Amino acid sequence: MRTPLRLPAGDTAILIQTGVLARVSIFLDLDQADLDQLADELRPRRYRRGETIFVTGDPGMYLCVVNTGRIKLALTSSEGREVILDMLGPGEVFGELALLDGEPRSADAVAVEPSELLLLQRDAFLHFLRNRPEVAISLLGVLSRRIRRDTQLVQDAAFLDVPGRLARTILRLAERDDSGQLQTPRLTQSDLAAVAGTTRETLNKWLGIFAELELIHWADGRVLVLDAEGLRRRIY
Repeated sequence: MRTPLRLPAGDTAILIQTGVLARVSIFLDLDQADLDQLADELRPRRYRRGETIFVTGDPGMYLCVVNTGRIKLALTSSEGREVILDMLGPGEVFGELALLDGEPRSADAVAVEPSELLLLQRDAFLHFLRNRPEVAISLLGVLSRRIRRDTQLVQDAAFLDVPGRLARTILRLAERDDSGQLQTPRLTQSDLAAVAGTTRETLNKWLGIFAELELIHWADGRVLVLDAEGLRRRIY
């Protein structure tokens, strides 16, 4: 995970926003002048834990770059059941699909912890994209990964049992911390269940079984991976 940068006010903020953009995959090939130009268009905004950024059907008015915190992208049924499509952290972008096709937002975006986003308005983004084909090519890569992710979710729902989906979810979300331990971000049980496509009760059952098998340790909203290879074997 990329280290987030704090954004002060004034001209210094533009310089730091340039540094943030330089760490985002779709902007890696830009030179300093292009980064400075794009950074000048960004508007930082902070969100509280649980605050909604946008919901399905909202107009796609801006691209979002995560500077700090973590954002979930989710689909919610009319009965309130939620399926989480992705969890995004510092250096990742979202909201690009609605900007490109002009259609409404296709998912909900909610901050799962206090977060700071850099927002790029649609007109500025499209103008920049027309003159920077290398960014358009990088963006195609992001969209391809989104398609692969959604395909994987469909395959998992169709072919994997709950422990298999949970094992894959834990491995997908887990990151190395400063001490070298592999663990997931802090999540509520409801959010982790929604990512794995199961209920909270079933999630608790299998977290307990995985802990008894010494595959994981669950504490303080995080899953610490003790045996990654053991989890991989449970997927198949």
